[in-house]
Amino acid sequence: MDESKKQKPQQLQIQVNEKVADGEYANLAVITHSNAEFVFDFIRVMPGSPKANVQSRVIMTPSHAKALMLALKANIEKYEAQYGEIRMLDQQMPGYPGSVDPRMQN
Repeated sequence: MDESKKQKPQQLQIQVNEKVADGEYANLAVITHSNAEFVFDFIRVMPGSPKANVQSRVIMTPSHAKALMLALKANIEKYEAQYGEIRMLDQQMPGYPGSVDPRMQN
């Protein structure tokens, strides 16, 4: 193929509108899945409140969910290399919603 006919990959321009740029705080995530998709519900739990609202729901294909997991792993490793180990909530506050149950870890 002639060099002049090779297409350059297009650069993706990502824009964030003002409402999304403000972000949503969540301190709990619930993840469910089917054979076709992963559903991530991001929830804000308020101390002393018996109810918690889903702040945001993100739905992904299994391959995109795995890509997210790998990207999170790489970024957590970079963060910990710069700032030190991140302590898990169960190390700080056993029983707190969102704590990691050691029986559920590999």
